[in-house]
Formats: sequence, C-alpha cells, structure tokens
Amino acid sequence: MTSTAQAPTPPSSEGRSAHPDHIGHVIFITASAAMGGFLFGYDSSVINGAVEAIRDRYDIGSGTLAQVIAIALIGCAIGAATAGRIADRIGRIRCMQISAVLFAVSAVGSALPFALWDLAFWRIVGGFAIGMASVIGPAYIAEVAPAAYRGRLGSFQQAAIVIGIAISQLVNYGILQIADGDQRGEIAGLEAWQWMLGVMVVPALLYGLLSFAIPESPRFLISVGRTDRAKEVLAEVEGHGVDLDRRVAEIDLAMRSEHKSTFRDLMTAGSRFKLLPIVWVGIGLSVFQQLVGINVAFYYSATLWQSVGIDPSGSFFYSFTTSIINIVGTVIAMVLVDRVGRKPLALVGSVGMAIALAFEAWAFSADLVDGKLPTTQGVVALVAAHVFVLFFALSWGVVVWVFLGEMFPNRIRAAALGVAASAQWIANWAITASFPSLADWNLSGTYVIYTVFAVLSIPFVLRYVRETKGKALEEMG
Repeated sequence: MTSTAQAPTPPSSEGRSAHPDHIGHVIFITASAAMGGFLFGYDSSVINGAVEAIRDRYDIGSGTLAQVIAIALIGCAIGAATAGRIADRIGRIRCMQISAVLFAVSAVGSALPFALWDLAFWRIVGGFAIGMASVIGPAYIAEVAPAAYRGRLGSFQQAAIVIGIAISQLVNYGILQIADGDQRGEIAGLEAWQWMLGVMVVPALLYGLLSFAIPESPRFLISVGRTDRAKEVLAEVEGHGVDLDRRVAEIDLAMRSEHKSTFRDLMTAGSRFKLLPIVWVGIGLSVFQQLVGINVAFYYSATLWQSVGIDPSGSFFYSFTTSIINIVGTVIAMVLVDRVGRKPLALVGSVGMAIALAFEAWAFSADLVDGKLPTTQGVVALVAAHVFVLFFALSWGVVVWVFLGEMFPNRIRAAALGVAASAQWIANWAITASFPSLADWNLSGTYVIYTVFAVLSIPFVLRYVRETKGKALEEMG
C-alpha cells in the first residue's frame, strides 16, 4: 500500500527481455518479501477483534479507545519515513529482519500489557514495523524482479496485504469460538483478545526466517561495492544468459544519475510555500482514499455489528466475509487496471461506494428494536457494507497506488510520493481516531459524512486526475 521508493530506471533492451532460469525461485523470493505486506494487513486488522474487550477491561470511553487504536498510525508514519534511509545504509534484508523482530516483540507486548499505556506503546512499535514493511517490500520486489515480470510480481505486495487482513479475521473468529463467543473469555490463562494480538508472532517469525533465505537486492550490493555478489543475484533472478557486467554497469550508472528529489522541488517557481498542482492532485487522491471510511471496515467492523445487535460470533464472521470480498475486489482491479484504465475504475468505484454508503446511512438511521436493527435495515446494512468494500477494493484500493507511482514527473517522483503517503497516513489517523466518538454521536450521520466524500471524489477525478494508462513515466510532467 505505502511506498516512497523512487521508481527504478528502466533497464536496457537486454534487461527488459531477461528471463530467469527458474521462475519458481523468483516467485519464492518475491512471495517471501511480500510477507511484510501480509504482516501489514494482519496487524492493521487484528485489532478489530480486541476493540470491545479493551474498552471493557480498561473501562475507557470512545475517545480514549480511539486513540489507543489509532496511535499505531504514528508509528506507521515514522517507520515509513525512516525505512528508506535505513535500507540504504544497512540493506533491504536487514531492514526486513528488523521489521520482523519489531512485529514479534509488538505481538508479545500487546498480548501481555501491564496497563493501557503499555498497550499503546506496543501499538506504536507494531506501527513502526508496518511503516517499514510498507516501504521495503515494494522497493525490494521492484529491484529484484525481472522487468518482464515486474508488474505481476509487484502485485504480490497488495495481494499479501488483503490476504493478511482476511487471515487475521479468520484467526480472530477461530479464537472467539474456542472462548465460547466471549472476547474476554479465558484460554490457557489469557483472555481471548490477548491471544488474538499474540498470535501475530507466528507470521512475524516466519517473515524473519524467510528473510534469511532470500538474497540481498543487487542495487544495494552494487551501492556498497559488492559487485561479485550482485552478479550472482542477477544471474539468479534474470538468468545466466544475461551480460552480467553490462547489467552491473547499467545499474551503477542509473544510481549515479538519479536525481534525489527534495521537498523544495515540489514548490512552484518563485514560491517557497505553494505546492505544484500535480502534488495537490496526489494529496487529494490519498486523502479521498481514506475519507470514504474504508478503514472503519477493518478496524471497527466487529464493534460496528455488535452495536446494532449482532452477537460477537456473527460480527466476527461478517468481518471475515468482508475481508474475502476485499480479496475478490483486489483481484478484479489487478485484472482490469491495465485493460480499462485507472480513471474509469476510480469513477466506477466512487459511484459504487457512494451508493453503498448511502444505503448504510439509511439502514443505521432506523431505531433499534430490542437492541437490534429491524430485519430489513439489518440485511441492507450487511449487504451494503460488503458492496462498499467490493467497490473500494476494485478501484481506489489499487488504482490510487498505481496513480501515485505513475503520475509525477521523474524529477519529483520520490518526494511527491512521500508527501502523498504522509497525507494518507494523516487521513487514516483522522478517520480511525474519530469513528468511535462519531458513532456515539450518530452512526447514520457518520455514514452520511463518508457518503459525501465518496460523492465529492467523482468531480475531483473527472476534473483533476489525468489517465496514466499506457504512458511512459518520462511523459509525465
């Protein structure tokens, strides 16, 4: 999802036509790196199963609860901002290993907190690991994948994220069944919600172990003078028929000639404070992606369904089915994004989300009967929630990152991506931190707000967003 790495310089015709001797080995390398995306999705969504238990255990209100949930995003922003520099100094693999250790430590700490502040601290640590993984995974895959397969292999990261979200919901559901439907039910001396947070140590350790089985990026190896090892890795991933000396020289030249964009490059000529219009478009795409309320579906869906009368087991089941819909939508987007274009998908998604959110707002406006929504409104709310996630996943969930990777001129791409990604983390935090209080105020009104943002995204895309399908990066300006 979040990547601030600069797009690699296109290789020569030989590099573009390179084919590995064993594509299965390259897929293994890519999938191993994409485990960071899996943990990204898993950690982002696993808290969904613990929200109500945390509220009950620490007897806190919606405002405090929201801050505990959202505070991980502070760690995300710091991790994303620093990962690139760390990776350039110590390597991509070492960065992955640090991320895996932080994931594992955060999982144990979150499962065994002494107090609320302690839990919040471990949430920040886990967030830092998420931020690192969100940058290192895509960057590493782009640097290792053969050019002929880069698009398909690059999609592993997004696929891993949505699979991580789904698996976390499935694991949460299974743990809840063992605890007889009680989020605070005891299992082997710990409450169910503690097991939900602690289980993440398993994929974290797997990520760490896999990082020892894959090679360092040739780009980093060349940057630190280890050209012989770089040639070995290039032969692994691009095939032994490639002119390795030429490929090393090519990568070295590309790194030396890259323009290191800075924040100053994003300003209009003659102004120290006015951002270029294209940067504002990137910020707008990032912000709209979050302001439609998508992360409510992953952070708070179990709480949401319980608030309108669905029992905990049922609420966890619906959270899992929503995650499956998310995977289906992502696959649809991956199939269509290069066929129908980015802009048409974004517009279709905006219309679909707006309609679904409007139906959710209507359903939640009904008065509860015995603590539950009336049957008609309950069915509409469930169906509309799944439709909303489907339209988001097949459009804005994927195309925003495609747009951000393609729309900026080469000379500002890295810096502009960083600004847009930061805007997205801030918008994500705003939605995550505000939902519990807004829901206490008026759940239907909250969904009206999300509906308005979905509607506003339509004229924004029509007027300000240029189609990037089929255009070379050098054409952007």
